[in-house]
Amino acid sequence: MKLFLDTADTDAIKEHYDTGIIDGVTTNPTLIRKSGRDPEEVYQELIDYGIPDVSMEVVGDYDNMYMEGIHLSKKFGKAATIKVPCTPDGLKVCKRLSSGLVNVNVTLIFSAAQAILAAKAGAKYVSPFVGRVDDNSFDGLDLIEQIADIYAIQSIRKTEILSASIRDVKSVSNSFASGAEVVTMPPSIFEKMYNHVLTDKGLYQFDMDWAQVKR
Repeated sequence: MKLFLDTADTDAIKEHYDTGIIDGVTTNPTLIRKSGRDPEEVYQELIDYGIPDVSMEVVGDYDNMYMEGIHLSKKFGKAATIKVPCTPDGLKVCKRLSSGLVNVNVTLIFSAAQAILAAKAGAKYVSPFVGRVDDNSFDGLDLIEQIADIYAIQSIRKTEILSASIRDVKSVSNSFASGAEVVTMPPSIFEKMYNHVLTDKGLYQFDMDWAQVKR
């Protein structure tokens, strides 16, 4: 069971990585653009801080994605997970990179059939977009369960299900319950995982009782 942060905000990543609970980071061009920084500068800062697994997305046609994937893998080593879309070119890149022992995250997964192709291509992670599937009148968590069932029946162990496009805390726990090995989420969702009204109430009572003991 792994928790990843889905962001390019290095300050937020460092703050939460210091909890000892975060296992990795996923990024994409949109998140990098919002940060206003050079992508490789962001990757280097995260790896220097100790993040062991950073998904780095590549774009373009087959040649561009493959060459960029090779470049990132050579520059950042084992911490680099190359992120490709579930397209014919993306899966060809995945197959070639994974054959060279490079970890690949196949993203933009919206069906179990796509997850089968990603596993056949040797992906380390397959990323179904739970929130976006829900937006289109399908059940994102049901998709995770379908993929998990297929992988279990076919004894697929190399490819891990990475639940993405998470919109709320409930989807985190439900993703794991449905068979995901990894959930990636914005820092705001991770922060909310700590919160529960009964925890706050219990902590308040403990503090009051301790104050009485000290008096």
